[in-house]
Amino acid sequence: MSLALNTWNRLKAHAPGRWLFSRIVCWRAPYFASIRPLFLELGEGRAVVGMKKRRRVTNHIGTVHAIAMANLCEIAAGTMMEALLDSSMRWIPRCMTIHYLSKAATSVQARAAMPAVTAAIAQDVIVAVIVTDQQGKEVVRAEITMYVSPRSGDHNANWK
Repeated sequence: MSLALNTWNRLKAHAPGRWLFSRIVCWRAPYFASIRPLFLELGEGRAVVGMKKRRRVTNHIGTVHAIAMANLCEIAAGTMMEALLDSSMRWIPRCMTIHYLSKAATSVQARAAMPAVTAAIAQDVIVAVIVTDQQGKEVVRAEITMYVSPRSGDHNANWK
């Protein structure tokens, strides 16, 4: 079991633990602290991460900024990969395709789904992430291509 998943399993039972886990993730990847993500679920092939609508993440029309939601997608997908990917494998985001479907006038949640990954083979896998508002309306859809490869050996040749 990965360190990330082990930490989540120890902390997830109570709101302060989920908050602490979220802060730990932001300590490891400081850029994401700007959106103040809150992990709600991690495991069983998915991650659910919330973000409160607050002034710091809004745009000029008072809705949640598109790039803040892109950051939410990336932290959900990346943390899920770190926690759920076989420990013999490593990952890095390669590209993201994102569709902004509707304005987000409320707090939002991102749901990332773990793709099938073949162990011991360098490959691109696509992580699907859906962002919904508090009414359950889909406001963003993203596909994040993750380059996944075995931890041992030099796989830099696979980067094009």
